[in-house]
Parts: sequence; C-alpha cells; structure tokens
Amino acid sequence: MVSASLEPLVFGHRLRYFRRQANLTLDALGSVVGRPPSYLSQLENGHREPRLSTVHQLASAIGCEASDLLDPSPPNRRAELEITLAHMQEDPRYYELRLPHLRPTAKVDDATLEHLVTLFDRVRALSAAAGARDGVSSSVAAPPSGLGARAANAAMRHEMRRRDNYFEEIEKETTTALEAVGYSGPGTVSERHLNDVAAYYGFAIARVQDVPPSARSVTDVRHRVIYVPQRNNASNRTARSVIAQTLGHFALGHMDPADFEGYVRQRVEANYFAGALLAPEAAAVSVLGDAKRREDISVEDLSEVFYISYEMAAHRLTNLITRHFEIPIHFQRSDPEGVLWKAYENDGVLLPADADGTIEGQRVCRWWSARQAFESEDSYSLHYQWTDTAVGAFWCVTHIEVDPGRGDAVTVGTASDHAHWFRGSDTSRRQVSRCPDPSCCRAPAPDAVRRWSGAAWPSARDHSHFVSGLPTDTVTFNPFPGVELTDVYAFLDRHAPQP
Repeated sequence: MVSASLEPLVFGHRLRYFRRQANLTLDALGSVVGRPPSYLSQLENGHREPRLSTVHQLASAIGCEASDLLDPSPPNRRAELEITLAHMQEDPRYYELRLPHLRPTAKVDDATLEHLVTLFDRVRALSAAAGARDGVSSSVAAPPSGLGARAANAAMRHEMRRRDNYFEEIEKETTTALEAVGYSGPGTVSERHLNDVAAYYGFAIARVQDVPPSARSVTDVRHRVIYVPQRNNASNRTARSVIAQTLGHFALGHMDPADFEGYVRQRVEANYFAGALLAPEAAAVSVLGDAKRREDISVEDLSEVFYISYEMAAHRLTNLITRHFEIPIHFQRSDPEGVLWKAYENDGVLLPADADGTIEGQRVCRWWSARQAFESEDSYSLHYQWTDTAVGAFWCVTHIEVDPGRGDAVTVGTASDHAHWFRGSDTSRRQVSRCPDPSCCRAPAPDAVRRWSGAAWPSARDHSHFVSGLPTDTVTFNPFPGVELTDVYAFLDRHAPQP
C-alpha cells in the first residue's frame, strides 16, 4: 500500500476529480490501466487503498502527477464536505440520533451539506463543553479503549459499516493458508483440507465425547490440540465451523482479551476467518458473479456449494457483495419475538437502536420479514418480502433455523434499487412499517387500551438467553465469558498427554 497516513476517502475524491478533469469515464480509465471499473469505483469511494505502482499508472493515464493524487487535502469544497459527512456519520454521537445513513448523491446540494456539517460541529462543541463541565473527556470521535460490552458492539458495527463488512487482511490470511494445503477451488473445502490447515498453524484436531457443555471447543495450547465434539454430539457442518473459528483466533494472533472491546473484536474476526476459510473468496465471488449475471443471487446456494450453515453463508454474502459487486446489504439475526442478536447494514435500513446506539436486545418492527416469517403458512421455508419504510423500500429474505430450542430468524436484504439481483425479489408479499413511530406496532390499539388499561398485569419472561452470549460489565474481566473454567481445566487434565 502507499502509506499508513493516506486517507482512502481523500485519495478517492482526488482521483475522481482529476479523472473528470481529463473527461475519462471509469470504463475508459480502466481500459488504459488494465483495471476493471468496479475496482476504480472502490478506489474513488474510499473502499480500497492503491499500491504505489497503481497510483503512478493512474496519474499517467489521466495526465497528472502522482503527487497530485497523493496530496492529503480534498480537491475542492464539495469533496471536503462529503469527507466530513462520512466521518461525521461514524461518530457515536451521530449514531445516537438514529438517522439513516445519508449518501451525498448529486441530489444533495452543497448548501445542504454545509448546513449538516455545521450543525453537527455545533453538536460536538456542545458535547465537549458538557463533558468538560462534568469532568469527562471530550475525545469521543474514536471509540476509547476499555469500552463496555454494549458500546464495544456498537463501535465494532460502525467499523464494519465503514469497511462494508470486508476485512481484506483476513481474506489474505485464509487465501495463503488454503494455497499452502493445495485447495484450488471451486467448491467445498474438504475435511482433509481443514485438517491440513490446522496442521499448517501447528494444531491437531481431536474429536471427543466430553467437551464441557459451556464450550464449543477447547484448545490445549501447550500441546497444540483442538478438541471438538464428536459427530454424534454436533453436526459435521457445526464441527467444521467450530474448528475454523477456533483456528481463527490463533491464525490472527489473538491473545487473551484485556477488555470487552478486545473480546468483541476477536469474536468478529474469528467468525470472519471461519467464513473466509470455508467459503474462500475467489470461489465464492465466482458463484456470486454467475448468480448476478442470472439475477439469481441467493444465500442458500452459497450454503449448499460450500457445505456451511445458512447463517455463515449469509455472513459471507455480506462480506463480499458490496466489495465485489457494489451492492449494499443488511443482515440480521433475531429470535421469534423479534429481539435482535446482531445486525449489520450499509444500505440505509433503519435498525432499531437505543439512545447509545446499541441494537442488541432491541425488537425489529412487527411488519418486517424477520417477524412475518414466523406467521407464514410454512415458517421453515424461505420468506421473501418487500417492506415500505420511512427511509425507502427494502427487499428481504428470512430463513428460520430448525432449532427445537428457539429457531432464530436470519435475514438478508437490500434497498429496492438492488433487489432485482436476488432470487425471490419478484415476491408479491409487501408490508408497510412506520417504525420507529410507536403507532406502527409498539403501541396497543386505542380500543384495547380502553378495555385493559389498569386491568392487566403480565409477568415478563427473562431473556437471559440474549445476554448470556455477551460479556457483561464487571469489575474483573473473564476473557472467556459464559465458559465454566473449572470444567475446562478438568477436561484438559483428563485429555492432556501424560509426562
């Protein structure tokens, strides 16, 4: 890459400015430098960083100097405003406003952008002044270390949106490992390949009956053995994902996390590694590219081709679809009551969130696909649906997991302009959501209020299943939340080689 100090957004704006000065389209410039237009578009949108050799090629093609492209200042006031707007929308204080993501298209004029950034500058100044009066640091533009679980999840989600949920460094790591063990694709990463990847990182896989119930796997780091449940205790797909997630921690150099921010990041990175290992980038992009040409993109095809769970396939789709095909996307996992476990979006969909930007534990609208799927005649078939909202129309597909314990809903969707690329976008199902307006689905009907107000006393059921999977803000941090270490150490005593 060019430099650690290069800001991709500024470079992208300068590249666009000089390209237009030269009256070149992306197609024309791409043909000169031997790069596809989609790659150049990613550069201009700040989604990729160029190599120095590429910068020189681009400068030569558009008739400027490389230093013109690498200048750290925006090329004009409009570009400066758009860059400021992008940074502004990553600020936790902006996210607390629960506004949809604003893309500065040509329809948004300069005066509007001037108003927005000036108003938010004033909000930041007032926040800093209030923090100073209260003896609190005003430096919150970047999430501080030592975040609590809720804030750490929100900060991680902001970063994922900024990256379009694509982690290039993890893609490169898995590609190198798979090449080392002879996987050339396409299709499923075999059991042999998976065991060879474990050996590549210096580990052996052992399947045993007695993995502690609070752990998905246990790794004996001293003897380099990863223990996973035998096939009669876990499906082969589940075991494959557990092995890949566990390897991810070691492949990415994770140490015991010191705080919740580190815990959340490691969990996201290990899950990403697992998806990238079991559905390799080049092979998955090939499958998605063929499907896009047919306007038939689907999560279920990724699941079948790579022998991974529907949820992992949905994650993999969100990893790759924007970076490689410039299609914005949203992903949700929620329980039968609509309570969100996790969510990601870069398509402008308005996710439910509390005042500090946390979405975990919030309920999605009753009229959304994630809730309506449970009401359909066959709730375990794929549920395709259009939903009209205050910020536009969105198409979604929801899959309900076959789980006798709960059966969560996994939803993937996109904005109306991009829905035609997906299987099921021709559905006639359509609902209207006015959330976060309470009258949409949160407030009972007036006649029901009249009948029952003061005469009903429901006892709320604890939702401990939700918080048990997340770290909680405690004085002493357990690096393995939810795991019974007493059982784990006893397990290792039973299985470790005797001296």
